[in-house]
Amino acid sequence: MRLKNKTALITGAGRGIGKAIALGFAREGADVIINELAGSDYAEEVAAEIREMGRKSSVIYADISRVDEIKTMFRQIEKVYGKLDILVNNAGITGWSDFFETTEEIFDKVMGVNLKGTLFCSIEAAKIMRKNGGGSIINVSTICAALSVKNLIAYSTSKGGIHAMSEQMAVELAPYNIRVNTFGPGPVNVERNLQEDPDYKTNWGNMIPLGRTAEPEEMIGPAVFLASDDSSYVSGQLFYVDGAWSVQGKIPVNSMDSQLKNAGDK
Repeated sequence: MRLKNKTALITGAGRGIGKAIALGFAREGADVIINELAGSDYAEEVAAEIREMGRKSSVIYADISRVDEIKTMFRQIEKVYGKLDILVNNAGITGWSDFFETTEEIFDKVMGVNLKGTLFCSIEAAKIMRKNGGGSIINVSTICAALSVKNLIAYSTSKGGIHAMSEQMAVELAPYNIRVNTFGPGPVNVERNLQEDPDYKTNWGNMIPLGRTAEPEEMIGPAVFLASDDSSYVSGQLFYVDGAWSVQGKIPVNSMDSQLKNAGDK
């Protein structure tokens, strides 16, 4: 068990990639704290599944676009768990919008969750980690920050900001033995993508050199690697988990239009 006796917080861990990582961490021996927005009852099911594995788990509801709620969440973590070894900044929203129809509201909402949330969760996590000799901060990004993707100007910009911020944090936090790394998934078969585009697997799979889209569980390995001592000398790095899409770069425009039409987080 590579994460035995570790305590991890994963934001947005009630479903999709976050859920997969939460369950993967638990199987590797970690106690897992799940963050979700209030009303996300499905998060309790994930925590229950983790507890069935014999690990500690709880759900903390907090809107990570609000710094006051972030600070309250981390006070709860320190009080209940006494430490934090791993933070996975996974929560994010896409903010689909036609370029010319992008509003200040869309931009601010996306930046608030994706960029501001990542920064202030990292600050509060690092405050706890430096008391306990170090830790690992893992940022979940996207291939869209490397390749321009239609209808995602705010999203891609926010994730590009995370890349620069991760490098800065890696240097700032190195003296405290806190490592900061980022990995960017390619197209993944999470609920949101499959709902927004019923032909998602086909549309995107045809663009990927490996010939298919990824399952959420395929993001567990990269996250465990970055969280564990296997990557003890790795910090300030970014890599993509994308079936080689980043070295080819085609996008399915018909899927982009479908997802814009059906998106729920505009």
